[in-house]
Amino acid sequence: MSNYLAALLLCFQPANFILLLLCVLAGIIFGAIPGLNGSLGISLLLPLTFGMSTNASFGMLCGMYVGGVSGGFISAVLLGIPGTPSAIATCYDGYPMSKRGEAARALSLGIIGSFIGEVFSVAIASCMCTFIADLALKLGPWEYFSLCACAITLVAALSKENMAKGMMAAAIGLLIGCIGLDPITGVPRFTFGEKNLTGGIDITALMLGAYALSQIAKSYARGSQKLPDVKVDITGNGLIASDFTSNIVTIVKALMVGLWIGFLPGMGSALSNMVSYSFCKSTSKHPERFGTGCPEGILASEVSNNAATGGALIPMISLGIPGDGATSLLLGALTIHGLTAGPLMMQQHPVTSYLFFAYMLVGAFIVLAVEMLAKRWFPYILKIPYHYLYTAILVMCYVGSFTSTNTMFNVRVMIVIAVLALFMDVARVPMSPLILAYILSSSLEEYLRKGMTYSPEGAVTFVKRPLSLLFLLIALGCVIAPVILPLIRKDKGKVANGSKLED
Repeated sequence: MSNYLAALLLCFQPANFILLLLCVLAGIIFGAIPGLNGSLGISLLLPLTFGMSTNASFGMLCGMYVGGVSGGFISAVLLGIPGTPSAIATCYDGYPMSKRGEAARALSLGIIGSFIGEVFSVAIASCMCTFIADLALKLGPWEYFSLCACAITLVAALSKENMAKGMMAAAIGLLIGCIGLDPITGVPRFTFGEKNLTGGIDITALMLGAYALSQIAKSYARGSQKLPDVKVDITGNGLIASDFTSNIVTIVKALMVGLWIGFLPGMGSALSNMVSYSFCKSTSKHPERFGTGCPEGILASEVSNNAATGGALIPMISLGIPGDGATSLLLGALTIHGLTAGPLMMQQHPVTSYLFFAYMLVGAFIVLAVEMLAKRWFPYILKIPYHYLYTAILVMCYVGSFTSTNTMFNVRVMIVIAVLALFMDVARVPMSPLILAYILSSSLEEYLRKGMTYSPEGAVTFVKRPLSLLFLLIALGCVIAPVILPLIRKDKGKVANGSKLED
Protein backbone atom coordinates (compact mmCIF):
# COMPACT_ATOMS: atom_id res chain seq x y z
CA MET A 1 0.00 0.00 0.00
CA SER A 2 2.86 2.40 0.79
CA ASN A 3 4.28 1.87 -2.71
CA TYR A 4 0.87 2.61 -4.22
CA LEU A 5 0.56 5.82 -2.21
CA ALA A 6 4.08 6.84 -3.27
CA ALA A 7 3.08 6.25 -6.91
CA LEU A 8 -0.07 8.35 -6.46
CA LEU A 9 2.00 11.20 -5.00
CA LEU A 10 4.25 11.07 -8.08
CA CYS A 11 1.15 11.35 -10.28
CA PHE A 12 0.10 14.57 -8.60
CA GLN A 13 3.44 16.29 -8.98
CA PRO A 14 2.63 19.37 -11.08
CA ALA A 15 4.74 18.51 -14.14
CA ASN A 16 3.60 14.86 -14.22
CA PHE A 17 -0.05 15.77 -13.73
CA ILE A 18 -0.01 18.42 -16.47
CA LEU A 19 1.59 15.97 -18.93
CA LEU A 20 -0.98 13.33 -17.98
CA LEU A 21 -3.83 15.80 -18.51
CA LEU A 22 -2.53 16.96 -21.91
CA CYS A 23 -2.04 13.40 -23.14
CA VAL A 24 -5.49 12.35 -21.91
CA LEU A 25 -6.94 15.19 -24.01
CA ALA A 26 -4.84 14.15 -27.00
CA GLY A 27 -5.86 10.51 -26.48
CA ILE A 28 -9.57 11.39 -26.51
CA ILE A 29 -9.09 13.26 -29.80
CA PHE A 30 -7.08 10.39 -31.33
CA GLY A 31 -9.71 7.90 -30.18
CA ALA A 32 -12.66 9.97 -31.41
CA ILE A 33 -11.39 10.46 -34.97
CA PRO A 34 -11.84 7.35 -37.15
CA GLY A 35 -8.53 6.30 -38.67
CA LEU A 36 -6.55 7.35 -35.61
CA ASN A 37 -6.27 5.51 -32.29
CA GLY A 38 -4.49 5.48 -28.97
CA SER A 39 -1.81 3.03 -30.14
CA LEU A 40 -0.85 5.44 -32.92
CA GLY A 41 -0.64 8.24 -30.36
CA ILE A 42 1.56 6.15 -28.04
CA SER A 43 3.91 5.26 -30.90
CA LEU A 44 4.28 8.98 -31.70
CA LEU A 45 5.03 9.76 -28.07
CA LEU A 46 7.76 7.12 -27.71
CA PRO A 47 10.54 9.21 -29.32
CA LEU A 48 9.57 12.20 -27.16
CA THR A 49 10.22 10.21 -23.98
CA PHE A 50 13.92 9.54 -24.69
CA GLY A 51 15.19 12.58 -22.83
CA MET A 52 12.48 12.68 -20.17
CA SER A 53 12.30 11.15 -16.73
CA THR A 54 10.70 7.74 -16.31
CA ASN A 55 7.86 9.13 -14.21
CA ALA A 56 6.92 11.83 -16.73
CA SER A 57 7.25 9.46 -19.70
CA PHE A 58 4.91 6.85 -18.27
CA GLY A 59 2.39 9.55 -17.39
CA MET A 60 2.25 10.68 -21.01
CA LEU A 61 1.92 7.15 -22.37
CA CYS A 62 -0.73 6.04 -19.86
CA GLY A 63 -2.72 9.23 -20.47
CA MET A 64 -2.75 8.54 -24.21
CA TYR A 65 -3.75 4.92 -23.54
CA VAL A 66 -6.69 5.76 -21.28
CA GLY A 67 -7.94 8.65 -23.43
CA GLY A 68 -7.60 6.66 -26.66
CA VAL A 69 -9.74 3.73 -25.47
CA SER A 70 -12.42 5.96 -23.96
CA GLY A 71 -12.61 8.44 -26.86
CA GLY A 72 -13.56 5.81 -29.44
CA PHE A 73 -17.24 5.86 -28.47
CA ILE A 74 -17.70 9.54 -29.44
CA SER A 75 -17.87 9.04 -33.20
CA ALA A 76 -19.64 5.70 -32.66
CA VAL A 77 -22.50 7.55 -30.95
CA LEU A 78 -22.57 10.69 -33.11
CA LEU A 79 -21.79 9.21 -36.55
CA GLY A 80 -22.31 5.47 -36.25
CA ILE A 81 -18.63 5.06 -37.18
CA PRO A 82 -16.39 3.63 -34.43
CA GLY A 83 -13.38 5.80 -33.68
CA THR A 84 -11.41 2.68 -32.74
CA PRO A 85 -12.08 -1.08 -33.05
CA SER A 86 -12.84 -1.12 -29.32
CA ALA A 87 -16.05 0.87 -29.94
CA ILE A 88 -17.56 -1.21 -32.75
CA ALA A 89 -20.33 -2.67 -30.55
CA THR A 90 -21.12 0.80 -29.17
CA CYS A 91 -22.43 1.77 -32.62
CA TYR A 92 -25.23 -0.80 -32.40
CA ASP A 93 -27.14 1.08 -29.68
CA GLY A 94 -25.33 4.40 -29.34
CA TYR A 95 -26.09 5.64 -32.85
CA PRO A 96 -29.82 4.66 -32.84
CA MET A 97 -30.22 6.44 -29.51
CA SER A 98 -28.49 9.51 -30.96
CA LYS A 99 -30.71 9.49 -34.09
CA ARG A 100 -33.88 9.63 -32.01
CA GLY A 101 -32.67 12.80 -30.25
CA GLU A 102 -31.00 11.29 -27.16
CA ALA A 103 -27.36 11.98 -28.04
CA ALA A 104 -26.65 13.53 -24.63
CA ARG A 105 -28.02 10.44 -22.88
CA ALA A 106 -26.00 8.07 -25.11
CA LEU A 107 -22.80 10.05 -24.52
CA SER A 108 -23.38 10.09 -20.76
CA LEU A 109 -23.87 6.33 -20.76
CA GLY A 110 -20.62 5.89 -22.66
CA ILE A 111 -18.70 8.26 -20.38
CA ILE A 112 -19.90 6.71 -17.10
CA GLY A 113 -19.58 3.16 -18.50
CA SER A 114 -15.99 3.84 -19.54
CA PHE A 115 -15.20 5.26 -16.11
CA ILE A 116 -16.68 2.27 -14.26
CA GLY A 117 -14.81 -0.23 -16.42
CA GLU A 118 -11.49 1.61 -16.10
CA VAL A 119 -11.52 2.27 -12.35
CA PHE A 120 -12.68 -1.15 -11.19
CA SER A 121 -10.43 -3.06 -13.59
CA VAL A 122 -7.34 -1.07 -12.58
CA ALA A 123 -8.14 -1.57 -8.89
CA ILE A 124 -8.51 -5.35 -9.38
CA ALA A 125 -5.41 -5.54 -11.58
CA SER A 126 -3.23 -3.74 -9.04
CA CYS A 127 -4.20 -6.35 -6.42
CA MET A 128 -3.70 -9.35 -8.72
CA CYS A 129 -0.32 -8.29 -10.10
CA THR A 130 1.56 -8.86 -6.85
CA PHE A 131 0.06 -12.34 -6.43
CA ILE A 132 0.86 -13.37 -10.02
CA ALA A 133 4.39 -11.92 -9.80
CA ASP A 134 5.08 -13.88 -6.60
CA LEU A 135 3.84 -17.02 -8.31
CA ALA A 136 5.95 -16.31 -11.40
CA LEU A 137 9.13 -16.07 -9.30
CA LYS A 138 8.79 -19.78 -8.55
CA LEU A 139 8.90 -20.69 -12.24
CA GLY A 140 11.98 -21.64 -14.23
CA PRO A 141 13.08 -20.94 -17.83
CA TRP A 142 11.10 -23.97 -19.01
CA GLU A 143 7.79 -22.49 -17.83
CA TYR A 144 8.67 -19.03 -19.14
CA PHE A 145 9.54 -20.38 -22.59
CA SER A 146 6.29 -22.35 -22.74
CA LEU A 147 4.31 -19.34 -21.53
CA CYS A 148 5.82 -17.06 -24.20
CA ALA A 149 5.21 -19.68 -26.88
CA CYS A 150 1.65 -20.13 -25.65
CA ALA A 151 1.03 -16.36 -25.75
CA ILE A 152 2.29 -16.03 -29.33
CA THR A 153 0.35 -19.07 -30.51
CA LEU A 154 -2.83 -17.93 -28.79
CA VAL A 155 -2.72 -14.52 -30.46
CA ALA A 156 -1.90 -16.04 -33.85
CA ALA A 157 -4.64 -18.67 -33.60
CA LEU A 158 -7.33 -16.18 -32.57
CA SER A 159 -6.40 -13.65 -35.25
CA LYS A 160 -8.88 -12.52 -37.88
CA GLU A 161 -9.24 -14.42 -41.16
CA ASN A 162 -7.40 -17.70 -40.51
CA MET A 163 -4.85 -19.23 -38.22
CA ALA A 164 -2.26 -19.77 -40.97
CA LYS A 165 -1.99 -16.04 -41.59
CA GLY A 166 -1.69 -15.39 -37.85
CA MET A 167 1.13 -17.94 -37.57
CA MET A 168 2.78 -16.37 -40.63
CA ALA A 169 2.73 -12.96 -38.94
CA ALA A 170 4.20 -14.44 -35.75
CA ALA A 171 6.98 -16.10 -37.78
CA ILE A 172 7.83 -12.77 -39.43
CA GLY A 173 7.99 -11.14 -35.97
CA LEU A 174 10.35 -13.85 -34.68
CA LEU A 175 12.52 -13.48 -37.78
CA ILE A 176 12.77 -9.70 -37.31
CA GLY A 177 13.67 -10.32 -33.66
CA CYS A 178 16.60 -12.51 -34.74
CA ILE A 179 18.28 -9.67 -36.66
CA GLY A 180 21.44 -8.45 -34.93
CA LEU A 181 24.14 -10.07 -32.80
CA ASP A 182 23.64 -13.50 -31.32
CA PRO A 183 23.15 -12.92 -27.55
CA ILE A 184 25.47 -15.83 -26.63
CA THR A 185 28.18 -16.00 -29.29
CA GLY A 186 28.06 -12.42 -30.56
CA VAL A 187 27.96 -13.58 -34.19
CA PRO A 188 25.97 -11.25 -36.55
CA ARG A 189 22.69 -12.73 -37.80
CA PHE A 190 20.72 -11.57 -40.87
CA THR A 191 22.67 -8.30 -41.04
CA PHE A 192 23.99 -8.87 -44.61
CA GLY A 193 27.09 -6.84 -43.78
CA GLU A 194 25.10 -3.76 -42.70
CA LYS A 195 26.66 -2.39 -39.51
CA ASN A 196 23.49 -0.48 -38.58
CA LEU A 197 21.69 -3.81 -38.16
CA THR A 198 24.11 -5.29 -35.61
CA GLY A 199 22.00 -3.81 -32.82
CA GLY A 200 18.81 -5.26 -34.29
CA ILE A 201 15.72 -3.50 -35.58
CA ASP A 202 15.00 -0.40 -33.50
CA ILE A 203 11.71 -0.78 -31.66
CA THR A 204 10.75 2.87 -32.26
CA ALA A 205 11.15 2.51 -36.03
CA LEU A 206 9.16 -0.71 -35.95
CA MET A 207 6.28 0.78 -33.97
CA LEU A 208 6.13 4.02 -35.97
CA GLY A 209 6.17 2.14 -39.25
CA ALA A 210 3.63 -0.50 -38.22
CA TYR A 211 1.16 1.79 -36.47
CA ALA A 212 1.59 5.40 -37.60
CA LEU A 213 3.00 5.59 -41.13
CA SER A 214 1.06 2.63 -42.49
CA GLN A 215 -2.17 3.87 -40.88
CA ILE A 216 -1.94 7.23 -42.65
CA ALA A 217 -1.23 5.53 -45.99
CA LYS A 218 -4.21 3.19 -45.55
CA SER A 219 -6.54 6.06 -44.65
CA TYR A 220 -5.56 8.00 -47.77
CA ALA A 221 -5.83 4.91 -49.97
CA ARG A 222 -9.34 4.20 -48.69
CA GLY A 223 -10.43 7.81 -49.11
CA SER A 224 -11.45 8.18 -45.46
CA GLN A 225 -10.07 11.69 -44.96
CA LYS A 226 -13.46 13.37 -44.69
CA LEU A 227 -16.21 12.45 -42.25
CA PRO A 228 -19.93 13.16 -42.68
CA ASP A 229 -21.31 16.19 -40.84
CA VAL A 230 -22.64 15.63 -37.34
CA LYS A 231 -26.35 16.47 -37.30
CA VAL A 232 -27.27 16.03 -33.65
CA ASP A 233 -28.06 18.54 -30.96
CA ILE A 234 -26.35 17.83 -27.64
CA THR A 235 -28.25 19.66 -24.94
CA GLY A 236 -28.66 18.91 -21.26
CA ASN A 237 -26.85 16.43 -19.07
CA GLY A 238 -28.56 13.28 -20.26
CA LEU A 239 -27.85 11.39 -17.04
CA ILE A 240 -30.62 9.06 -15.89
CA ALA A 241 -29.90 7.16 -12.68
CA SER A 242 -32.17 4.25 -13.60
CA ASP A 243 -30.03 3.54 -16.68
CA PHE A 244 -27.30 2.39 -14.30
CA THR A 245 -29.20 1.03 -11.31
CA SER A 246 -31.36 -1.23 -13.49
CA ASN A 247 -28.34 -2.55 -15.39
CA ILE A 248 -25.97 -3.43 -12.53
CA VAL A 249 -25.90 -7.10 -13.56
CA THR A 250 -24.92 -6.12 -17.12
CA ILE A 251 -22.16 -3.84 -15.79
CA VAL A 252 -20.71 -6.65 -13.64
CA LYS A 253 -20.83 -9.14 -16.53
CA ALA A 254 -19.16 -6.68 -18.90
CA LEU A 255 -16.50 -5.90 -16.29
CA MET A 256 -15.61 -9.57 -15.83
CA VAL A 257 -15.54 -10.27 -19.58
CA GLY A 258 -13.32 -7.23 -20.18
CA LEU A 259 -10.89 -8.19 -17.40
CA TRP A 260 -10.57 -11.76 -18.64
CA ILE A 261 -10.09 -10.89 -22.31
CA GLY A 262 -7.67 -8.10 -21.38
CA PHE A 263 -5.62 -10.62 -19.41
CA LEU A 264 -5.28 -12.92 -22.44
CA PRO A 265 -2.12 -11.94 -24.36
CA GLY A 266 -2.77 -9.86 -27.45
CA MET A 267 -6.59 -9.76 -27.20
CA GLY A 268 -7.45 -6.34 -25.72
CA SER A 269 -10.36 -3.94 -26.09
CA ALA A 270 -11.05 -4.63 -29.78
CA LEU A 271 -12.25 -8.14 -28.95
CA SER A 272 -13.70 -7.53 -25.50
CA ASN A 273 -16.44 -5.11 -26.61
CA MET A 274 -17.78 -7.55 -29.20
CA VAL A 275 -17.66 -10.58 -26.90
CA SER A 276 -19.22 -8.65 -24.02
CA TYR A 277 -22.01 -7.27 -26.22
CA SER A 278 -22.85 -10.73 -27.55
CA PHE A 279 -22.68 -12.31 -24.08
CA CYS A 280 -24.84 -9.65 -22.43
CA LYS A 281 -27.37 -9.87 -25.25
CA SER A 282 -27.63 -13.66 -25.07
CA THR A 283 -28.06 -13.59 -21.27
CA SER A 284 -30.41 -10.58 -21.14
CA LYS A 285 -34.09 -10.83 -20.21
CA HIS A 286 -34.88 -8.56 -23.16
CA PRO A 287 -32.43 -9.41 -25.97
CA GLU A 288 -34.81 -7.94 -28.54
CA ARG A 289 -34.00 -4.43 -27.26
CA PHE A 290 -30.34 -4.70 -28.27
CA GLY A 291 -29.63 -2.82 -31.48
CA THR A 292 -32.57 -0.46 -31.04
CA GLY A 293 -30.82 2.11 -28.84
CA CYS A 294 -30.98 0.58 -25.35
CA PRO A 295 -28.73 1.66 -22.45
CA GLU A 296 -27.82 -1.96 -21.72
CA GLY A 297 -26.08 -2.33 -25.09
CA ILE A 298 -23.93 0.79 -24.63
CA LEU A 299 -22.90 -0.24 -21.11
CA ALA A 300 -22.09 -3.80 -22.22
CA SER A 301 -19.61 -2.46 -24.78
CA GLU A 302 -18.09 0.54 -22.98
CA VAL A 303 -17.61 -1.07 -19.56
CA SER A 304 -15.93 -4.06 -21.16
CA ASN A 305 -13.53 -2.31 -23.55
CA ASN A 306 -12.21 -0.08 -20.77
CA ALA A 307 -12.01 -2.98 -18.31
CA ALA A 308 -9.73 -4.73 -20.80
CA THR A 309 -7.08 -2.03 -20.27
CA GLY A 310 -6.77 -2.97 -16.60
CA GLY A 311 -6.69 -6.66 -17.49
CA ALA A 312 -3.96 -6.05 -20.09
CA LEU A 313 -1.70 -4.49 -17.45
CA ILE A 314 -1.64 -7.70 -15.38
CA PRO A 315 0.44 -9.87 -17.76
CA MET A 316 2.50 -6.86 -18.84
CA ILE A 317 3.69 -5.93 -15.35
CA SER A 318 3.79 -9.35 -13.67
CA LEU A 319 4.96 -11.56 -16.58
CA GLY A 320 6.45 -9.19 -19.16
CA ILE A 321 3.87 -10.27 -21.78
CA PRO A 322 1.72 -7.55 -23.38
CA GLY A 323 -2.03 -7.92 -23.07
CA ASP A 324 -2.80 -5.88 -26.22
CA GLY A 325 -1.19 -3.67 -28.86
CA ALA A 326 -0.96 -0.63 -26.60
CA THR A 327 0.76 -2.55 -23.80
CA SER A 328 3.25 -3.83 -26.41
CA LEU A 329 4.18 -0.19 -26.92
CA LEU A 330 4.36 0.36 -23.16
CA LEU A 331 6.74 -2.60 -22.92
CA GLY A 332 8.84 -0.89 -25.56
CA ALA A 333 8.88 2.26 -23.44
CA LEU A 334 10.10 0.24 -20.45
CA THR A 335 12.92 -1.15 -22.58
CA ILE A 336 13.87 2.34 -23.77
CA HIS A 337 14.20 3.45 -20.14
CA GLY A 338 16.28 0.43 -19.14
CA LEU A 339 13.56 -1.48 -17.30
CA THR A 340 12.45 -5.08 -17.82
CA ALA A 341 8.84 -5.96 -17.09
CA GLY A 342 8.24 -9.22 -15.26
CA PRO A 343 8.01 -10.68 -11.75
CA LEU A 344 11.30 -9.15 -10.61
CA MET A 345 10.12 -5.66 -11.56
CA MET A 346 7.51 -5.78 -8.79
CA GLN A 347 10.34 -6.40 -6.30
CA GLN A 348 13.12 -4.27 -7.74
CA HIS A 349 11.00 -1.29 -8.85
CA PRO A 350 7.74 -1.47 -6.86
CA VAL A 351 6.90 2.24 -7.08
CA THR A 352 7.48 2.29 -10.84
CA SER A 353 5.32 -0.82 -11.23
CA TYR A 354 2.44 0.73 -9.31
CA LEU A 355 2.96 3.99 -11.18
CA PHE A 356 1.22 2.48 -14.21
CA PHE A 357 -1.86 1.67 -12.15
CA ALA A 358 -1.80 5.06 -10.44
CA TYR A 359 -1.59 6.93 -13.74
CA MET A 360 -4.40 4.84 -15.23
CA LEU A 361 -6.58 5.44 -12.16
CA VAL A 362 -6.00 9.19 -12.08
CA GLY A 363 -6.37 9.28 -15.87
CA ALA A 364 -9.82 7.68 -15.58
CA PHE A 365 -11.00 10.50 -13.30
CA ILE A 366 -9.55 13.09 -15.68
CA VAL A 367 -11.34 11.47 -18.63
CA LEU A 368 -14.61 11.50 -16.68
CA ALA A 369 -14.30 15.19 -15.81
CA VAL A 370 -13.13 16.29 -19.27
CA GLU A 371 -15.75 14.34 -21.22
CA MET A 372 -18.66 15.38 -19.00
CA LEU A 373 -17.66 19.05 -19.19
CA ALA A 374 -16.79 19.07 -22.90
CA LYS A 375 -19.61 16.83 -24.11
CA ARG A 376 -21.41 19.55 -26.06
CA TRP A 377 -18.22 20.29 -28.04
CA PHE A 378 -17.63 16.71 -29.20
CA PRO A 379 -19.00 17.38 -32.72
CA TYR A 380 -16.21 19.92 -33.27
CA ILE A 381 -13.56 17.22 -32.67
CA LEU A 382 -14.90 15.36 -35.69
CA LYS A 383 -14.49 18.46 -37.87
CA ILE A 384 -10.69 18.74 -37.43
CA PRO A 385 -9.17 18.82 -40.97
CA TYR A 386 -7.33 15.61 -41.71
CA HIS A 387 -4.67 17.28 -43.85
CA TYR A 388 -3.43 19.16 -40.77
CA LEU A 389 -3.43 16.06 -38.57
CA TYR A 390 -1.72 13.81 -41.08
CA THR A 391 0.96 16.35 -41.92
CA ALA A 392 1.85 16.73 -38.24
CA ILE A 393 1.86 12.95 -37.72
CA LEU A 394 4.14 12.38 -40.72
CA VAL A 395 6.63 14.95 -39.46
CA MET A 396 6.61 13.36 -35.99
CA CYS A 397 7.17 9.92 -37.52
CA TYR A 398 10.27 11.00 -39.43
CA VAL A 399 11.71 13.07 -36.59
CA GLY A 400 10.99 10.35 -34.04
CA SER A 401 12.61 7.55 -36.03
CA PHE A 402 15.68 9.71 -36.70
CA THR A 403 16.20 10.86 -33.12
CA SER A 404 15.91 7.27 -31.84
CA THR A 405 19.35 6.35 -33.26
CA ASN A 406 20.46 9.64 -34.91
CA THR A 407 20.79 7.88 -38.27
CA MET A 408 18.82 8.16 -41.52
CA PHE A 409 19.09 4.37 -41.72
CA ASN A 410 16.45 4.14 -39.00
CA VAL A 411 14.11 6.31 -41.07
CA ARG A 412 14.54 3.89 -43.97
CA VAL A 413 13.80 0.97 -41.65
CA MET A 414 10.57 2.69 -40.59
CA ILE A 415 9.53 3.11 -44.23
CA VAL A 416 10.31 -0.55 -45.00
CA ILE A 417 8.24 -1.67 -42.01
CA ALA A 418 5.37 0.57 -43.15
CA VAL A 419 5.48 -0.98 -46.62
CA LEU A 420 5.52 -4.45 -45.03
CA ALA A 421 2.49 -3.48 -42.93
CA LEU A 422 0.64 -2.31 -46.05
CA PHE A 423 1.35 -5.58 -47.88
CA MET A 424 0.18 -7.49 -44.80
CA ASP A 425 -3.01 -5.46 -44.71
CA VAL A 426 -3.71 -6.18 -48.39
CA ALA A 427 -3.11 -9.88 -47.76
CA ARG A 428 -5.24 -9.68 -44.59
CA VAL A 429 -2.35 -10.85 -42.42
CA PRO A 430 -2.80 -9.43 -38.89
CA MET A 431 -0.17 -7.18 -37.36
CA SER A 432 -0.73 -8.06 -33.68
CA PRO A 433 1.02 -11.49 -33.78
CA LEU A 434 4.04 -9.89 -35.48
CA ILE A 435 4.40 -7.20 -32.82
CA LEU A 436 3.91 -9.65 -29.95
CA ALA A 437 6.38 -12.15 -31.44
CA TYR A 438 8.97 -9.39 -31.93
CA ILE A 439 8.55 -8.18 -28.35
CA LEU A 440 8.89 -11.70 -26.93
CA SER A 441 11.52 -13.01 -29.37
CA SER A 442 14.52 -12.20 -27.18
CA SER A 443 12.87 -13.70 -24.09
CA LEU A 444 11.79 -16.78 -26.05
CA GLU A 445 15.35 -17.42 -27.24
CA GLU A 446 16.88 -16.71 -23.84
CA TYR A 447 14.57 -19.10 -21.97
CA LEU A 448 14.95 -21.79 -24.63
CA ARG A 449 18.73 -21.73 -24.39
CA LYS A 450 18.69 -21.65 -20.61
CA GLY A 451 16.22 -24.51 -20.44
CA MET A 452 18.33 -26.61 -22.80
CA THR A 453 21.53 -26.06 -20.83
CA TYR A 454 20.27 -26.02 -17.23
CA SER A 455 19.12 -29.64 -17.39
CA PRO A 456 21.09 -32.67 -18.59
CA GLU A 457 17.91 -33.99 -20.22
CA GLY A 458 17.78 -31.05 -22.62
CA ALA A 459 14.46 -30.52 -24.42
CA VAL A 460 12.75 -33.34 -22.53
CA THR A 461 12.54 -31.13 -19.43
CA PHE A 462 10.08 -28.80 -21.20
CA VAL A 463 7.46 -31.58 -21.25
CA LYS A 464 8.40 -33.21 -17.93
CA ARG A 465 7.59 -30.15 -15.84
CA PRO A 466 3.77 -30.02 -15.33
CA LEU A 467 3.14 -26.29 -15.78
CA SER A 468 5.43 -26.09 -18.80
CA LEU A 469 3.62 -29.06 -20.35
CA LEU A 470 0.25 -27.40 -19.66
CA PHE A 471 1.26 -24.22 -21.53
CA LEU A 472 2.61 -26.27 -24.44
CA LEU A 473 -0.60 -28.30 -24.63
CA ILE A 474 -2.66 -25.07 -24.68
CA ALA A 475 -0.46 -23.79 -27.51
CA LEU A 476 -0.88 -27.08 -29.39
CA GLY A 477 -4.64 -26.94 -28.81
CA CYS A 478 -4.78 -23.43 -30.26
CA VAL A 479 -3.12 -24.71 -33.43
CA ILE A 480 -5.14 -27.91 -33.79
CA ALA A 481 -8.59 -26.61 -32.74
CA PRO A 482 -9.22 -24.38 -35.81
CA VAL A 483 -8.42 -27.39 -38.04
CA ILE A 484 -10.35 -30.08 -36.16
CA LEU A 485 -13.51 -28.18 -35.14
CA PRO A 486 -14.72 -27.51 -38.74
CA LEU A 487 -14.20 -31.21 -39.54
CA ILE A 488 -16.22 -32.23 -36.49
CA ARG A 489 -19.03 -29.84 -37.43
CA LYS A 490 -18.94 -31.16 -40.99
CA ASP A 491 -19.26 -34.76 -39.77
CA LYS A 492 -22.13 -33.83 -37.47
CA GLY A 493 -23.86 -32.09 -40.37
CA LYS A 494 -23.51 -35.20 -42.53
CA VAL A 495 -24.93 -37.39 -39.73
CA ALA A 496 -27.85 -34.99 -39.25
CA ASN A 497 -28.59 -34.88 -42.99
CA GLY A 498 -28.38 -38.66 -43.18
CA SER A 499 -30.86 -39.13 -40.35
CA LYS A 500 -33.26 -36.71 -42.05
CA LEU A 501 -33.05 -38.66 -45.30
CA GLU A 502 -33.79 -41.91 -43.46
CA ASP A 503 -36.86 -40.30 -41.86
